[in-house]
Amino acid sequence: MEIPITKSPTAGQRPRPADADLGFGKILTDHMFLANYSSAQGWHNSRIEPYHNLTLDPVAIVLHYNQQVFEGLKAYHMADGGIGLFRPDKNLERMDRSTQRMVMPQIARDIFMSAIKELVLLDRYWLPTSDGTSIYIRPTMIATEAALGVQPSDTYLFFVVLSPVGPYYKEGFSPTRIYVSDEYIRAARGGVGNAKTSGNYGPTLYVSEVAKKKGYTQVLWLDAVEREYVEEVGTSNVFFVIGDELVTPSLSGSILSGVTRDSVIQVVRSWDMNVVERRISITEVAEGCKDGTISEAFATGTAAVVSPIGEIGYKGEDITVGTGETGPLARRLFDELTGIQYGRKDDPFGWSVRIA
Repeated sequence: MEIPITKSPTAGQRPRPADADLGFGKILTDHMFLANYSSAQGWHNSRIEPYHNLTLDPVAIVLHYNQQVFEGLKAYHMADGGIGLFRPDKNLERMDRSTQRMVMPQIARDIFMSAIKELVLLDRYWLPTSDGTSIYIRPTMIATEAALGVQPSDTYLFFVVLSPVGPYYKEGFSPTRIYVSDEYIRAARGGVGNAKTSGNYGPTLYVSEVAKKKGYTQVLWLDAVEREYVEEVGTSNVFFVIGDELVTPSLSGSILSGVTRDSVIQVVRSWDMNVVERRISITEVAEGCKDGTISEAFATGTAAVVSPIGEIGYKGEDITVGTGETGPLARRLFDELTGIQYGRKDDPFGWSVRIA
């Protein structure tokens, strides 16, 4: 797919921050990809332009009724100097599921993949090279029709922007402290918790701020009905090492199907360790941490890859997980996945997609 490109006259002129100074999502690259959709024309007008503000009608449906989906993936500076993506097909599959749930058009595979490849190659000036850094890729689709009625839009905009990033958590790979919310919820079964749409995130900000003020890094969300069963950690999936098994909440319809979650399950099973997807209660977690049945806990996601959990705050009590330090399985998984992503390790699953 050939994409018309309008190059920014100032491309490559902004100074790049040192890799060590990169935060997460604070800096955007020089260009962006855009494509339009209407029911009459389908997807059309694909192009790459200088990064710029969007113009929307004040009553664009996305602004009032949250008809929006997005994805998140990364481009990596490979050990041999090339550029690679990690399982972009899974991000496309999930975006298709999200658009279906939000009554939006599916994005064609050639548009999705070409947009990412051409944009990353054009803005490779911004690709950091240090270990743990990458370019974060944010494909987004929004409803643009101007209408105050509650209805699916007739027109949409798909766009992709890039951001050079460092580690997601300032703690790096050190264990995080997690706050359990048993008053507020993230999502309910039958809702849109398994879709990557912005409406899942705004309502979580209040509790996240409460947790941060108490000294915690993220929120551990429980189910919406009984407020008992573990679902997600912040924007990540969660795993527990219980005895000789790795346990993660089953995808109940209110949990996002993480690409890293699926990768962890496949890698661990390839190591002949049993992985169980089932409901796990916060009571089981608390008791298991106290009696030593649970030796490790960690979160997984594109942003942080694997994030060990050292302490869980529940009902006014801080409960230590294992020794409170990074566990051996979390460390091994982090090394394995990042090794594949950066091309330092063999890729037996065929997950890496080279674009340069």
